[in-house]
Amino acid sequence: MHSLSLRRPAALLVGVLLAAVTALAGGVTPRAEAVQLRDVMAVGNGQGGTVSFIDTATYENIGSMNLVPDLQERLDAMNVVERIGYEVVNNIQGYTKLVDDMAVSPDGTTIYVSRGALSDAVAFDIATKEMLWRRKTEGFKADHAALSPDGTKFVVSATTASHAEVIDTATGELVATFGTGAYPHANDYSPDGSVLYNSSIGITSLPKVLNGLKGSRAVTAVDPDTFEHVRTYEFDYGIRPAVFTRDNKTMYAQLSYLNGFVEYDLEAGRIKRTVELPLSDEAAAMSPDDYPQNSAHHGMAMNAAESKLCMAGTISDYVSVVSRPGLTTDGTVHYETGALPYWTQTGPNGNDCYVSLSEKNQISVIDYRTAKEVARIDVGHYPQRERPAKLTPEAVGSLDPSNG
Repeated sequence: MHSLSLRRPAALLVGVLLAAVTALAGGVTPRAEAVQLRDVMAVGNGQGGTVSFIDTATYENIGSMNLVPDLQERLDAMNVVERIGYEVVNNIQGYTKLVDDMAVSPDGTTIYVSRGALSDAVAFDIATKEMLWRRKTEGFKADHAALSPDGTKFVVSATTASHAEVIDTATGELVATFGTGAYPHANDYSPDGSVLYNSSIGITSLPKVLNGLKGSRAVTAVDPDTFEHVRTYEFDYGIRPAVFTRDNKTMYAQLSYLNGFVEYDLEAGRIKRTVELPLSDEAAAMSPDDYPQNSAHHGMAMNAAESKLCMAGTISDYVSVVSRPGLTTDGTVHYETGALPYWTQTGPNGNDCYVSLSEKNQISVIDYRTAKEVARIDVGHYPQRERPAKLTPEAVGSLDPSNG
């Protein structure tokens, strides 16, 4: 007993010394190294049903992922009413939008997608391509979406149901719904995360002459925790892309049929300024009823310093960089006729504006500081929504090397 009690502390001491020596030699790391996430821009290819990932440091398309691997299964599972709704939505849209919006989890492992005409929201593990959950949205179209700042909730507009659905990202279960205007479109968290805004566009299939019958066109502000209505801002025309300042006082928004944008006072609830931007000869000859889904201009972003706006002149095939607070144009990048710049998004560095050229299957990158194009990148079929994201090395390594 006596000799055993002497040997046990000695053995423990030797074990501790060996562990320390091994750690110093590099055999054991005292603390696991943090995973290095890669800054990317996720580009949803609406008609292709894929997402392309652009490295924001090199402007390289580093690969893509199929977001509708179950497409035929979903079509086969539709009942008669669902199939009719699917065909009607496609006819109104003019094409089949399989990917409407998406977001990547803060840890870079999971992608959440609203799948337009399939009227659902899904989550995939990016590295393994496993579908983690799928949730059918009410009605016949899943539209714009937003991921909460903490990554726990995915908010999707159920367009034909006139409400937004809040989905638990861990389980795919419905957390809440909240009412909106007619045809809810964009969902945007305020920069500080204190307000969730939903913008509605009204019934886009009706002609402009019947604008009064399109339904409520409103920005609905809700509490992001309780999803209770805080305030509703009514408009005469549909609210297209919009951006909000950090002080929660100002919104810049594009409106249906407007070739330009408005500056809106969120405290007073009124338009302060309306800025009209140039029309190309081709756009000037168009009927407003031929604008894509009523939108003359569809794409707005703001740089990190909140000193400049990036505006897509969709039907005129250009993007303009506009300075705040004077709202004067710094410069304009003109694209090929028919390129259809249809969305803009600020990149992670705060100085790049990514522009979807939907009919060219390309992304154009504009430098806010110079108002010049600095890159043109091939992506998948009919790119539209872009979202900044981060990916793990495993996620990057799993990507299909194609453009999408």
